[in-house]
Amino acid sequence: MGFPANGSSDKPLKFLIYGRTGWIGGLLGKLCESQGIDYEYGSGRLENRISLESDLANVKPTHVFNAAGVTGRPNVDWCESHKVETIRTNVVGTLTLADVCRDKGLILINYATGCIFEYDEAHQIGTGIGFKEEDTPNFIGSFYSKTKAMVEELLKNYENVCTLRVRMPISSDLANPRNFITKITRYDKVVNIPNSMTILDELLPISIEMGKRNLTGIWNFTNPGVVSHNEILEMYRDYIDPNFTWKNFNLEEQAKVIVAPRSNNELDASKLKTEFPELLSIKESLIKYVFEPNKKTGGA
Repeated sequence: MGFPANGSSDKPLKFLIYGRTGWIGGLLGKLCESQGIDYEYGSGRLENRISLESDLANVKPTHVFNAAGVTGRPNVDWCESHKVETIRTNVVGTLTLADVCRDKGLILINYATGCIFEYDEAHQIGTGIGFKEEDTPNFIGSFYSKTKAMVEELLKNYENVCTLRVRMPISSDLANPRNFITKITRYDKVVNIPNSMTILDELLPISIEMGKRNLTGIWNFTNPGVVSHNEILEMYRDYIDPNFTWKNFNLEEQAKVIVAPRSNNELDASKLKTEFPELLSIKESLIKYVFEPNKKTGGA
């Protein structure tokens, strides 16, 4: 499970983080500051091996964190019309970074995606049967997800990589346009499907601890359980804006206003829960980390 080549107790931690301008990358830097962990952001381009080797030589990190990648702006539909750019960063770049880190005996904590699965016969909505770490991705509806599934499969061969399957990330920063809650409160209409999601305020500190423990392999990086769009919007109404209203539509109607289909699934988070027993369920985490701190109304 662990990769023993680095992070020994006699060497102070030094993190090299890629994704400075991204949401997760920015939060990681703040977390390192609050925990007193020495860190630097990588300046090299992921697809440029020489620039990555230069970063490693200059920074001399104990661990590398990759929060860089193309998700598309304003959403993953961008990737459908920018396929080469998506491959360059999400495939070539991520693999190059993993390879360079392996050469140097360094663990790479890679923030990946769980949007590579969709509900199927064996994993139906409402059954509580989630996809496990060893399951083969079954969702290739979007080019973004297709590239991410390819990379995950290849990274299995790198014993120094810790792959974290993030889904529909949420944070307490409700002004952030990348926040899943912020996104769905701004949509004209939303679907209503239970999904596994990642509360960054709870899980990003856990990812730092995973680095310290030198954990590797694939991890479903979501809070246990599922929550639906309507359940989140009901909490938003109860805690934040009592006048908030929304309209639902079904997947067929949604398909008319998006370019690529979206992934809906439940991931089995029991592996992460076993390693971190304090991990809260998705609804508990939403209340503790997101809605209580932002509370503006009387609450539920």
